[in-house]
Amino acid sequence: MKTMLAFALVLLFALLPVRLPAWQSDLGNGSYQNPVLFADYSDPDVIRVGGDFYLVASSFAFMPGIPVLKSTDLVNWTIIGHVFPRLDIDPAYNLGDTNRYGRGCWAPAIRYHDGRFYVYFPTPDEGIFMTSAVKPEGPWDPITCVLPKARLEDPCPFWDDDGSAYLIHSVLGAGPLYLHKLSSDGKSVLDAGKLIARDSRNLHTLEGPKLYKRHGWYYIFAPCGGVSGGTQAVLRSTNIYGPYDFKIVLSRGTTAINGPHQGGYVETPSGQSWFLHFQSRGALGRIIHLEPVTWVDDWPVMGEPNPDPVTGWWKPATPARDAVIGQGIAGPVGQPVLTHAKPDVAPGPIMIPQTSDEFNSATLGLQWEWNHNPVDNAWSLTDRAGFLRLTAHTATDLLTARNTLTQIAADPAFTATTLLDTHRMVDRESAGLCMLCNQASWIGIRQVDGRKLITLHTANSESMGDELTQDLIQLRVTIAPDETASYAYSLDGTTFTPLGSPVKIVFSWWKGARPGLFAFNTDGMLLSGGEADFDWFHYQPVSATH
Repeated sequence: MKTMLAFALVLLFALLPVRLPAWQSDLGNGSYQNPVLFADYSDPDVIRVGGDFYLVASSFAFMPGIPVLKSTDLVNWTIIGHVFPRLDIDPAYNLGDTNRYGRGCWAPAIRYHDGRFYVYFPTPDEGIFMTSAVKPEGPWDPITCVLPKARLEDPCPFWDDDGSAYLIHSVLGAGPLYLHKLSSDGKSVLDAGKLIARDSRNLHTLEGPKLYKRHGWYYIFAPCGGVSGGTQAVLRSTNIYGPYDFKIVLSRGTTAINGPHQGGYVETPSGQSWFLHFQSRGALGRIIHLEPVTWVDDWPVMGEPNPDPVTGWWKPATPARDAVIGQGIAGPVGQPVLTHAKPDVAPGPIMIPQTSDEFNSATLGLQWEWNHNPVDNAWSLTDRAGFLRLTAHTATDLLTARNTLTQIAADPAFTATTLLDTHRMVDRESAGLCMLCNQASWIGIRQVDGRKLITLHTANSESMGDELTQDLIQLRVTIAPDETASYAYSLDGTTFTPLGSPVKIVFSWWKGARPGLFAFNTDGMLLSGGEADFDWFHYQPVSATH
């Protein structure tokens, strides 16, 4: 009887619908709505090579690191790879006695030079690193340390017209900006660096610099003012070392888009100008907007005109006493667009980054990232064909558990559902479905004295449901627009039983809360104990409102 029930459940669950788009930027009529990605691709940078656009984003402790996305129109995106599989530069990335939540890979930059793609990124504890590849999907070369020094931020390389190479970066705490000469292969700095921009009064919390050249001007696009309430500044000079005049070019204005800043500038083949940036959006992280850019007197104006007579115009204050800066330029400040005509490129298919996974491949889908460096011999897609198997390692709780498999949420509200087979679980093992953040919560099975107990764990409490008397159980989390998670389970694939009350999800470690699959064992005497088999993971948006 149990075998027949298991077969019926597997068949029923396999027929569940694939992801239906709830948040879709492309309106299908030549226009788009912001955000173009309702997903936590924080600290984005973007380039164009030929007719294709490539985006990278910070990944912090999640592995593989630095997702690479591709688009033909800056609106529709798909994940094509990651820059590195793991970071072995410190044991903390293995999630042993210490962790690197909130550390690891911060804001990266991507560039294309002399037939190769280059990505630079900082880790606040170890230094600035780079790697390069012939193709953006990889394989990427092993990472190289460019500048082995802690407390540096947001590097960006630049190759000038004469072949000279440079590296600009900020400093932990957001500012000031330093410029180094860079070796021609991009693998090492050649000097101690020169401070080229600082003004704590007009440009406080200056970070995320991206260096460009246009019409003979050197431009630094750099956000200031902080993540949640900042603005986008642009600095320019005829000399790469400055002095740099500066201007605020994008702010919230009369919109609800708080802190529009930190991103990358790119042009279409016809010369249209665009700016891709993030907005801090609470528990789901920092989501991605696309702004048109116009140029007035060789200064960019981003977004649309701000109609407010006060906030629509920026005037600099007297520079701070220790400022290293040129002249502040008063002028109009753009504000984010909610809808706009798409970039002037050939229309392509509507695309959304990957989410659901049937686990039928021998490799993980590109949407997945481990919470730290994975234990490679403790997970498998081939030990049991069609299933993800997680071997439970010893941990005190979910936040110390290795091999938690996560992905970025892609909508303002959604459900995530998985089918868990518990027949290889052992005592003191827990396995299930979670929302990972520093106030993590999960629903799953905890095995105690041979009994499999349906469990809801939150940051403040733990609730036990019924004892599971079969091998299979379907687990579901529903994320609501009020940033709460509600958990439920099903024994037959049709009727869901809620467990506990809705719990808050939170922004933490500089990342949005994200759904994940896990298994761990609290028996400290074991190296590992028990296995959990996940048949599939289905992601389903709930609402298109935002």
